[in-house]
Amino acid sequence: MKKTILSWSASLEHGEYELDQDLVIQHGIEAVDETTKGAYVNLVTPNTFGNPVEYLSPVLKEKYGDSIQIKYIDQCGCGGYVLRIYK
Repeated sequence: MKKTILSWSASLEHGEYELDQDLVIQHGIEAVDETTKGAYVNLVTPNTFGNPVEYLSPVLKEKYGDSIQIKYIDQCGCGGYVLRIYK
């Protein structure tokens, strides 16, 4: 039975994520896949790669098209960024 996940946050900010932009993108896509329709996921990304609007948003829009909405929330006090993906 598939677990239902409502609105949530995925921390893609520290550790191996800081060194691997492809991993941030891969796990960002997986987080969107796991998010219930009608909910959102906050993708918290590392400062290392800059604003995710530049590198993550285009990939997500290409994959999901109009089935998602993307909203840049803010840069965290710790330096990372928050991108909210509505399904």
